[in-house]
Amino acid sequence: MSQHLTPLTNRATPMTESTAVGVPPAPPAATPVPAITDLPDDRYLNRELSWLDFNARVLALAEDTSQPLLERAKFLAIFASNQDEFYMVRVAGLKRREEAGLAVRSADGLTPQDQLAEIAMRSRELTARQARICSDLVLPELDKHGISFVTWSDLDDQQRLRLSGYFSEKIFPVLTPLAVDPAHPFPYISGLSLNLAVMVRDPDGHIERFARVKVPNNVPRLVRVDSDPDGRGSPHATLLPLEELIGAHLGEMFAGMEVADWHLFRVTRNADVEVEEDRDEDLLKAMERELARRRFGPPVRLEVADTMTDHVLELLLRELDVDPHDVVEVPGLLDLSCLWQVYALPAPELKDEPFVPATHPAFGEGESPKDIFATLREGDVLVHHPYDSFSTSVQRFIEQAAVDPQVLAIKQTLYRTSGDSPIVDALIDAAEAGKQVVALVEVKARFDEQANIRWARELERAGVHVVYGLMGLKTHCKTSLVVRQEGSTIRRYCHIGTGNYNPKTARLYEDIGLFTAKPAVGADLTDLFNSLTGYARQTSYRSLLVAPYGIRRGIVERIEGEIAHARAGRTAGIRIKVNALVDEQVIDALYRASMAGVRVDIVVRGICALIPGRPGLSENIHVRSILGRFLEHSRVFHFVGAGEHWIGSADMMHRNLDRRVEVLVRITDRTVTDELDAILASALDPATRCWVLSADGSWSPSPSDGCTVRDHQVQEIRHHSRSE
Repeated sequence: MSQHLTPLTNRATPMTESTAVGVPPAPPAATPVPAITDLPDDRYLNRELSWLDFNARVLALAEDTSQPLLERAKFLAIFASNQDEFYMVRVAGLKRREEAGLAVRSADGLTPQDQLAEIAMRSRELTARQARICSDLVLPELDKHGISFVTWSDLDDQQRLRLSGYFSEKIFPVLTPLAVDPAHPFPYISGLSLNLAVMVRDPDGHIERFARVKVPNNVPRLVRVDSDPDGRGSPHATLLPLEELIGAHLGEMFAGMEVADWHLFRVTRNADVEVEEDRDEDLLKAMERELARRRFGPPVRLEVADTMTDHVLELLLRELDVDPHDVVEVPGLLDLSCLWQVYALPAPELKDEPFVPATHPAFGEGESPKDIFATLREGDVLVHHPYDSFSTSVQRFIEQAAVDPQVLAIKQTLYRTSGDSPIVDALIDAAEAGKQVVALVEVKARFDEQANIRWARELERAGVHVVYGLMGLKTHCKTSLVVRQEGSTIRRYCHIGTGNYNPKTARLYEDIGLFTAKPAVGADLTDLFNSLTGYARQTSYRSLLVAPYGIRRGIVERIEGEIAHARAGRTAGIRIKVNALVDEQVIDALYRASMAGVRVDIVVRGICALIPGRPGLSENIHVRSILGRFLEHSRVFHFVGAGEHWIGSADMMHRNLDRRVEVLVRITDRTVTDELDAILASALDPATRCWVLSADGSWSPSPSDGCTVRDHQVQEIRHHSRSE
């Protein structure tokens, strides 16, 4: 284990306790603590604008020349997909409130209309920046490495002839030009589809007519020019956007007409499904009905090529009923999520070095796996994905339980899982083997609803008891409970994590999971599942904090405990790692802690509504954000004075604390808390590459130029490699 990741009690370099855990020494008992007065009204950053700042940090990774080239292209694609979801959900929600006349202001005092105006301006800036990065920085570098983007006019006669054959054979048969005239109403434009707005003239050349041609999404968006258009295998590629190929052959679709011009556009629609739950209605049927409605949600954004004429734009605005403020003019390529196709090219020298997760030492090495249940009887185990293998830990835990004749029952929550889920397969095997299997499948998991409905039905057919959670709540917790007969006793084995039971995202998302056989945790999970599957109304637990009843209250109480430690002159400090920090009650408690002299260190990946470093309010609060190869997804809480560590599924957001079933579990095993301390210490190391939030709400890269820089995720990879 490297020095910077060594547990705090074993560091080679002498450190005081305060520097080791990132908190200052507590003030002496005689030091006066400022009285906590009313907090200022302007103490929150806007949630939506903070999210856009997060996506700007994603975009900054595409600019970062220290990143491998195809990784930079990947971050452009991620930025584009993030923006799509932001508009489909967050902007859609604001528009719904504005149209309903709900003048509810955000925590920072903005009306929905104010926020929409700010979002529109900021989104245009980010889109322009994305286009510049793509056209001026990434594409020229790709061209140097033999990956080129071309237009139809760049092609020679032989290339055009070959691609025309490809068009006639593969593309033309699936295209459907739709005219717009008194006999043909304006067609429905599906969300996120690419479309050509085509202007054609009658043979006499006097009357212009509009038609729409949808770019098919079941063929590659980028067509290979240098080989068979469907060909793969070479890292070198000349790529023609599919819309260019279609545009060059529009004359074949509009025979006898003159094609005046064509322009690309794309509509984003409201996809924020709201299920009106009725106790007398099957939730699956209600969900399927709402998913059908999602396709026809109102437009919330219109992206157009910046070359589009005013006449065509006015027509689209009128027919689609889009506000001009919701138009985003895009230079260059629309929908850069197509760069995932470029990232898939076999060019390993342009990507991060391959990384293979290691089996956690507690679960065996190589071809000699250890019995998981025997291991957990010896003590708790903490797994840190993707560095620790998901398949040889979490997946094997469920698979071993499924075939173990001593296992009586398996209870599992499923929020998101993969399309070919081995977890689901194991649950089916367990049910078919006669075990009692309960799966709580959250069919309201946004954008995974269809997959979860399919899994729910397959599980039911296999005899699994499938439950869809509680009325009005999403079940977001990540919990597994295995009940095993061992002689004359029953023992319960548990897994509680911060990430989904998804082997694919477990290779991309940074998450933490606890395996334990502690009776108190097993009893708590039993009570929790009884609440989720039956009529129990459990609100207090031994080792868990559970939302919507207990997490906010529990976190605030522990923050207040650190304030009490500081006032008494004892060591105090708070370290938090989350995806988002929005909840006002939690933020206000952290402000009060800062005012009492408690050092607060926060690592937040995305949204942060707290303002750090403001004199008299938050000068003891420090906020940073780490983005990189893996998506930082774990939630960790450390209350230094109380000596408590917690991990779990909940971010500090209203939806998590009020409208979801979430679980945090307290970590008590010393070896495991040392591991958590090491993870937090690495993330908070002054030399760690990150972005730092300032008192003015801006984010800046850190450390500054000329300083020694370490990459937290690279160090974690090295640490786990050496551990083996």
